Amino acid sequence: MPTPIRDRRVRPVPAHMNAAFIDAPGGPGAIRYGVLPVPVPGPGQLVLRTEALAVNHVDVLVRSGAYATELDFPFVVGRDVVGIVVRRGEGTEGFSSGERLWCNSLGHAGRQGSFSEYVLTEADRSYRLPPGVEAADAVAVLHGAATAHLGLMNKARMAAGELVIILGAAGAVGSAAVQLAAEAGCRVIAVAGARDADWVAALGAGAVLDYRDPDMVVKLARAAAQDASVVWDCSGSMAIDDQARLLGLGGRIIHTAGLDAHQEIDTGALYRRDISVHGFAISNASVPDLAVAAAHLNALFAGPGICTRIGATLPLSATAEAHRMLEAGKRHRIGGKIVVVPDPP
Repeated sequence: MPTPIRDRRVRPVPAHMNAAFIDAPGGPGAIRYGVLPVPVPGPGQLVLRTEALAVNHVDVLVRSGAYATELDFPFVVGRDVVGIVVRRGEGTEGFSSGERLWCNSLGHAGRQGSFSEYVLTEADRSYRLPPGVEAADAVAVLHGAATAHLGLMNKARMAAGELVIILGAAGAVGSAAVQLAAEAGCRVIAVAGARDADWVAALGAGAVLDYRDPDMVVKLARAAAQDASVVWDCSGSMAIDDQARLLGLGGRIIHTAGLDAHQEIDTGALYRRDISVHGFAISNASVPDLAVAAAHLNALFAGPGICTRIGATLPLSATAEAHRMLEAGKRHRIGGKIVVVPDPP
């Protein structure tokens, strides 16, 4: 992952910037690319000059209005950013101009999003990127890897030696969860598409099953032998009752399969075997929990890295097209994450 660092010289900050924003919730066509004032930092805030951004499914949900949250219009879309500090507010003496930082909790609960040339972040939600890490490589995993950390450590209470099953293991969250579970000393069974099997296995999965296999549920039950401790459903492709049958006593199910997932559940089975089901969204994570996740990510960045696949890199002016691609499922056809970078001057 380490590559030469790009120019980090502090440049004069203009009064205005280009940004991708909406004036009201709507489809991808609601996204405008236009000029907004460069934000001014208040106490505890920083302004970053954007280097790289990533498109996440949650960005689509917030932009469309499906995920209700406080929006201040014009609302800049996006969640994640890697950038260079160019302005500091009071109380941010721990940061210096020219430092490269990252943030993965913008665009929610009244905070403006990240898809602009200059981004306002809270200092307590901003983290230094270790030297030698390419901005695009980092931004592509910020949302997925932090979600994986919080889901496995906080919700699932994962412990070394446990068997962890990841459904939807080739996606941004699922692939990060495979890596973090394997790194923690867990055995991992993954479910993904056949074309992704080799890649997911290389991430640390001991076995990879094809979700299109008509016998997948039977094969997964045989492989788990009711010995799994954690099932993380990133895909919504398997009934929770079937997931529960994979788990031993005290097993945990983590559900992040989206807003439209609806299932009937045999709660008696949960009761008899002390199985718990946790709905989970990183948007609800506390600042201290995000900081712990960030420390874990930075340790990985500085060490073995976090593997991901970047399928396309688009200019900031093409943000609406990036959202169309994601909604149409083209991210899967292009083979990875959609990364966005500022347009050339």
